[in-house]
Amino acid sequence: MATILRSHEITEENFKHLSPDEAEQLYNGLDTCVTLEIFNKLQEYLDPVSEKTYNFSLALQAPILEMTMRGVLIDLEYREEVLAKYEKDIAHVERQLKQIVREAFGLPDFNFSSPHQTKTLFYNILNLSPIRKRNTHGVLVPTTNRDALEQLSVHYFAEPLCLRILALRDLEKKCQFLRTSLDPDNRVRTNFNIGGTDTGRLASSISDYGTGGNVQNIDRDLRRAFIADPGYKFANIDLEQADARNVGAKLWTLFRASHGESFAGAYLDACESGDLHTTVCKMAYPNLPWTGDPKKDKDLADGTKAYRNYSYRDLSKKLGHGSNYVGRPRTMAKHAKIPMVQAETFQKSYFKGFAAIPLWHQWVAKQLVTEHQITTLFGRRRFFFDHPTDDATIRAAVAYEPQSMTADEIDTGLLQLWRANICQLLIQVHDSILIQYPEELEDEIVPQAVKLLGAPLILPGDRHFEVPRDVKVGWNWGDVVYDKDRNVIDNPNGLVKYKGHDSRKKINTSFFR
Repeated sequence: MATILRSHEITEENFKHLSPDEAEQLYNGLDTCVTLEIFNKLQEYLDPVSEKTYNFSLALQAPILEMTMRGVLIDLEYREEVLAKYEKDIAHVERQLKQIVREAFGLPDFNFSSPHQTKTLFYNILNLSPIRKRNTHGVLVPTTNRDALEQLSVHYFAEPLCLRILALRDLEKKCQFLRTSLDPDNRVRTNFNIGGTDTGRLASSISDYGTGGNVQNIDRDLRRAFIADPGYKFANIDLEQADARNVGAKLWTLFRASHGESFAGAYLDACESGDLHTTVCKMAYPNLPWTGDPKKDKDLADGTKAYRNYSYRDLSKKLGHGSNYVGRPRTMAKHAKIPMVQAETFQKSYFKGFAAIPLWHQWVAKQLVTEHQITTLFGRRRFFFDHPTDDATIRAAVAYEPQSMTADEIDTGLLQLWRANICQLLIQVHDSILIQYPEELEDEIVPQAVKLLGAPLILPGDRHFEVPRDVKVGWNWGDVVYDKDRNVIDNPNGLVKYKGHDSRKKINTSFFR
């Protein structure tokens, strides 16, 4: 029998006299009614642009909820083995660090995770000039973050300390993920937030039960812990150079009519040539032994380590993307680990080769002053409320459209995949999606999934634009590891490039055995 509660007669005083069931019914009823009232009011403000975005977000709720509820299975044995190894590495490096600090500087104990102790060590005891960063109140304060420690490492006595502290922080971050609480079924789940960013990108966080976490920023070294369900196999489908290609599409749309196709299309043509990043790498590092052979040059750029685990090609991506998004030479030099004069020389060459990019920056700056908003080629609009001539506002507005287009491209594909009901959606990572499917149906499902993940546009002049997709398949989310002769040396069940068929059979193996 239904209970009738006259909510307009309820006061704070007589609310206390309701039974628990009545109080819950009242709360839920008011929650539903107020939500409807807000919806009816906000709906009055929808125009064709915002209504399209709203309807798309509404359609995404079902597949996103399905991903949230399904989660991904974790290889517990592998997780424990890796965690034990990393904890052993932490103990070893921490002993070295404490010995150096004790014997060289007389400190009886040192906690690498303490910002106060770290700043005291470098700025008071070593007496180095403080590296400063603005805090949440906009005040410049001393810091010992990664950038600061990398700058401090040029000092002879600071280098062994910086290297060990950075290594310990990286290891501890990995351990934090490996210690993440799982649900009782040994799955990791995350809450995906459709409206969590200004660009339309999904955001992710811990689940409603306090388990899981942000699976969109998992270190690649740890992805092997994610495994397909029994009888299933993974496919990781990635949008190739999506942000860069979206910049190219915008340049073509803006400047084809006024400046001609060769000018407006230079950057998009470079993207569609197949290897934009090696082209950019040649601009950034002209003194490398380039051969002129596309394959050999790509291998040179991709296979040569320039900094930590980053190749020259990796750092060139940072230079290209950063320059696209109005990065200054000083900032670019810092991120690419090159001298500022080299960054300046690179940008001169880069903007000469792709002259439409600076014009696009100017166009965005003008849009901010006159319209205070940017609407993407997919019809997603964002208003900018900060001062239109501030550098930070301009940088955010320039980056908005390419990044937002990537979000809509991957989510359009995600929605199409869900509607086709040919696979299970697991994780969306900004420009890629992880799915699983019955292993025996791989050659039927994977080509369909790759096709469904497309979001084509017709640009001015009837130019077809669509970001291509790269797909890898395997039984866990990590990559297979090869030696220089392409012999498998680790993780044989990992992801490999799908070329129409994967003849491998799943084997039982362990990382440390």
